[in-house]
Amino acid sequence: MNLFDLFPNLTADNHEVTSQKTIKYNCIAWAARNVDRWWQPGVFWPIQSSREDIGIGNLVAAFKALGYEECDDGTLDDGFEKLAIYGSGLMYTHAARQLPDGRWTSKLGQLEDITHWTTEAIEGGDYGEVVQFMKRPT
Repeated sequence: MNLFDLFPNLTADNHEVTSQKTIKYNCIAWAARNVDRWWQPGVFWPIQSSREDIGIGNLVAAFKALGYEECDDGTLDDGFEKLAIYGSGLMYTHAARQLPDGRWTSKLGQLEDITHWTTEAIEGGDYGEVVQFMKRPT
């Protein structure tokens, strides 16, 4: 299965692959700038959490522990690094980090890292939609 099958909004014109596939880290770790481990409740998590807590609120709390705060949107905001949290129902499914030029970077599960031009490029499919933006000073 290729990326276009997994992400219905992804096109050849709205992203570029920036790494090889790896299972060393996932999207949450990538968004948090930690490529040394897989971030998941029960595996590694920056706050106290149960293994079963994959709710959006738990991910928001984890990123708050890293200095992020909730914000209204993903527009480029000079002096801040932003995250987009994706979810489906009450569960988080993905996190992406905004790059200094306004594009976004994502680790796609056990697949590649990509740079995508918008947050919408990877919405749909298993990732659902962006449910929360967060920011912290750079």
